[in-house]
Amino acid sequence: MSVQDQSRELWGGETRKAVENFPISGERVPVSVVHWLGRIKGAAARANADLGLLDAGVADRIAKAADEVAAGTHDDQFPIDVFQTGSGTSSNMNANEVLASLAGEGVHPNDHVNMGQSSNDVFPSAVHLAALDEATNRLLPALGALERSLAVKADEYADIVKAGRTHLMDAVPVTLGQEFAGYAAQIRLGARRISNALPQVAQIPLGGTATGTGLNTHPDFARRVRELLSSNSRLEIRAPEDPFEAQGNRDALVELSGALRTLAVSLTKIANDLAMMGSGPRAGLGELYLPELQKGSSIMPGKVNPVIPEVVLQVAAQVIGNDTAITLGGMQGQFELNVRVPLMARNLLQSIHLLTTSSDALREKCVDGVQPNFEGCERSAESTLAVATALNPYIGYDRAAAIVKDAAGSGRTLREVAREHGVDEETLDKALDLRKMAAGSSAQG
Repeated sequence: MSVQDQSRELWGGETRKAVENFPISGERVPVSVVHWLGRIKGAAARANADLGLLDAGVADRIAKAADEVAAGTHDDQFPIDVFQTGSGTSSNMNANEVLASLAGEGVHPNDHVNMGQSSNDVFPSAVHLAALDEATNRLLPALGALERSLAVKADEYADIVKAGRTHLMDAVPVTLGQEFAGYAAQIRLGARRISNALPQVAQIPLGGTATGTGLNTHPDFARRVRELLSSNSRLEIRAPEDPFEAQGNRDALVELSGALRTLAVSLTKIANDLAMMGSGPRAGLGELYLPELQKGSSIMPGKVNPVIPEVVLQVAAQVIGNDTAITLGGMQGQFELNVRVPLMARNLLQSIHLLTTSSDALREKCVDGVQPNFEGCERSAESTLAVATALNPYIGYDRAAAIVKDAAGSGRTLREVAREHGVDEETLDKALDLRKMAAGSSAQG
């Protein structure tokens, strides 16, 4: 929205300059960062009043205005492009001006709203807390739900034997349940990696002001603000291990992004497997029936595509691209400040959002409705010549390899060719028990 489109501008000159200076993407700073700027400013006003530094009436007016910003009431008053000055100074000034305007006469954007703060510690703190909030309250619950759905399918499919595949070639039998249990574990481990990164994200540089020294802020200010924010959000917000580490780099955001990238890799594997097992219905693998959500072709009647796995694959590619940008942004900090924070915020919060919504879609519109193709699974299990592996202990690798070669060349069954090679029926019955083979692969502790 342009300045001219605003019916009532609550911002001031610094915001206007930033709007004019940065007509870059048309994409604003993520609203979750704006909301956390509001929370921080409100807690700062209350803390400064408690410390006797700010008039109680002024602090109350600022805090009430900040609560409105935190609730999203004034999102339209934050028009600055996300690609702006790298410390987020423009957005911090924007917040100061909007809150001063809302708080009314006698409230100064810098002297009162920004008391004890700097853009250099406030803006990255808002980014950290937005990421902590979104990951904790949205992404991790979505992953937990997806893991449970995959685990349910793993139990349902525990006795459905199918061909295993390695190198995209036939391998020894597995169960469909084992494969889904593996997918559930991938999501569980991915969530654990994200959880392990969050305590570092929860360390915010607030209180460091311009360079980490805490110039112009009360020694108890940051602690009081953190306590207020933690109490109101139920997030465990922490002091930095070192104020100069917290001020000078954004390594915690890089770490979290790396965990998100790993999750994207896991989702790629799962989505690809589901799409391939659902391929067909006649010329593909045909081991799963994916939910039919929409027409798959404007020209081929009856065609149904794996649309949800395809969406997940696209999201995963975007998240991996975002991680590259975040990594580069993290590499470019200099001395006491990283000045690529808006870039990192934009990409990190988009990744969290996309992974949340795509995980929900994968669960609701694919995994929960997927059904096994019993005939297809049985066909693949009985067709794989890799079951000859189970003959190795009885007849040796070389004899088994010769049987496989003859069976592959002739198109006959492995059992039939093995008989011709002198393997007795009792040995064949004992070795070629498909369910026993698949169960054996799960017997690792």
